[in-house]
Amino acid sequence: MKAKAIAFLMASMFLATVTAVPVYAKGGFDQFGYNYQARIFVGKADGVDRVLDGAVWGDPTYANDHLVMKWSKAWDDARFHGAPWTPEAWCTNEWNGAFEGGSGEVWHYKIIWVGPELEDSTYWREGGYPVWGQFEVIMDQGTVDGKHIWGALATPNGLGGP
Repeated sequence: MKAKAIAFLMASMFLATVTAVPVYAKGGFDQFGYNYQARIFVGKADGVDRVLDGAVWGDPTYANDHLVMKWSKAWDDARFHGAPWTPEAWCTNEWNGAFEGGSGEVWHYKIIWVGPELEDSTYWREGGYPVWGQFEVIMDQGTVDGKHIWGALATPNGLGGP
């Protein structure tokens, strides 16, 4: 499970990695893999930490893995523009290292904002787990060493508000 924890940590670091308001004027993808206008990251995991050094936060294990992160307008507005968090705020992380030179792992996460009440929130969905103090992972599944693992499968499992 160490690998799963590392993969989730790296994908989840999206919250902490981009601390400044992104530059929207340029449009398109930057050299790291972020496209803030489209609210997506596509590329090698090496770029998610905004340092192209063959590692992700100093660890080369997952650097070659392919990562796709998407986030909603509500997530973008709250994260980068000071708007209040709402139930329409969500992000997804799709991690693929199932190729030669990759980590061999595949993970997919869906994360929604539920508020600081977490499990007591009216937005909480049965079957998920809390993360980052105000968010719920409503889906966490992947493969390691050829074994499919479920960490969470909340009901309902769709993105967006209630």
